[in-house]
Amino acid sequence: MSNGIPFVSGGKSPQEGGHFEEFSQHPAFFLMRAWRECGELAEFDMGGRNTVLMVGPEAHEAVFRVDDEKVSAREAYQFMVPIFGQGVQYGAPLDIERQQLRMHSRGLASEKMNHYAPVIAQEAEQWIAGWGEQGEMDFYEGFADLTIKTSTHCLLGAEFRNSLTGEFASLYHTLGAAADAGGLQDPQAQKTAYEARDAARARLEELITERVEQRRASGEVHPDLLQVYMDATYSDGRHLSTSEIAGMIVWFMFAGHHTSANTAAWVLVELARHPELAREVVAEVDQVMGSDDALDLRVLRRMSVLEGFIRETLRVHPPLNTLTRRVIEDFEYKGHVIEKGKNVMLCPYVAHRLESSFPQADTFDPHRPAPDNPFALIPFGGGQRKCVGNAFAILQVKVIFSVLLHHYEFDLAGPPGSYAEIMPSLILRPSDPCVLRYRRRKA
Repeated sequence: MSNGIPFVSGGKSPQEGGHFEEFSQHPAFFLMRAWRECGELAEFDMGGRNTVLMVGPEAHEAVFRVDDEKVSAREAYQFMVPIFGQGVQYGAPLDIERQQLRMHSRGLASEKMNHYAPVIAQEAEQWIAGWGEQGEMDFYEGFADLTIKTSTHCLLGAEFRNSLTGEFASLYHTLGAAADAGGLQDPQAQKTAYEARDAARARLEELITERVEQRRASGEVHPDLLQVYMDATYSDGRHLSTSEIAGMIVWFMFAGHHTSANTAAWVLVELARHPELAREVVAEVDQVMGSDDALDLRVLRRMSVLEGFIRETLRVHPPLNTLTRRVIEDFEYKGHVIEKGKNVMLCPYVAHRLESSFPQADTFDPHRPAPDNPFALIPFGGGQRKCVGNAFAILQVKVIFSVLLHHYEFDLAGPPGSYAEIMPSLILRPSDPCVLRYRRRKA
């Protein structure tokens, strides 16, 4: 016990890693066990650094609202600095990071999102063009590839996308593989995955720098995020360096790509698991896609059934499940003091299964009303650090399924329970392979 906070059972000695091994095997499942055993607050040992899991809307709000200099995301996520680069997000002073967030926001304004929607639809149409009448596919891998293409097309423009080779996706995959549980324990560890990460990050910067220099030399202006970053200035009038531009792009792709790819795969699985619900979604898609309206934000907002399905998927299968902060000054919550130097952690996977917030939480219900407390549903986090890519991620998934469901219907290729939740990194994803059958719809 520590200040009245229950300690999770089963850990090894601190010298042997405490609970780190069990946490690493499946963070979401471990945190679910911790909550079931201990309740709202549960303390455990992450290999020498104690962490307190905080569960429930009140706990989430307390963490999201506390001053970042007292309970710091930056200190907890130092293992992301080599991925994004020095001077970007967690590798930048707080004031600079906040200015960078505003730059991201300019790239997500309505006029930009209206430009991205048809780009994503075009990529989805190209993807299905060679499918034929029917077949089977590993859709987790398929969506991962598609969302790399849509993200690069929207972020870096058609020229970069059209010259895209497998190298870019491979480099990005290498970065993602380095965002593992080990980084929460020891961000300075020396291991092969981190060496590969550093080489991949350097090569990505080379590729992006080439594109920046080509655009500057041409004098062309494009309606994409790269242009936003190239034009943006800090409050002192300084432009972003090419290294910062590369970091901003990697940061945004991390924020949007993982969410889009994983959520798209789970949406498809849940559509195939629930054919009666799928029929409602398809009817709405057909109504919208059969009209002459351009596929823009105004039209996409009318697709409330599809959006409800996506948001319920995010409730049940939230991609990111370890929202971590480092306690810089002793943090008090409901009479408990969490001491300086410990981590606090929120877990959407656990939060979204609270019956007090989501009655019949184990039931997949896309018509479920929003919870009374806005801090109950946290697939994108909350507060000032709410995921910067959340709007883009939802846009991607809505557009992709508008195209797919208008042309094809889908069935599970295995038993419904065989599509398991795994966490080979800190991202929740379907088990491998995630194979489904597709069949062209009759006119």
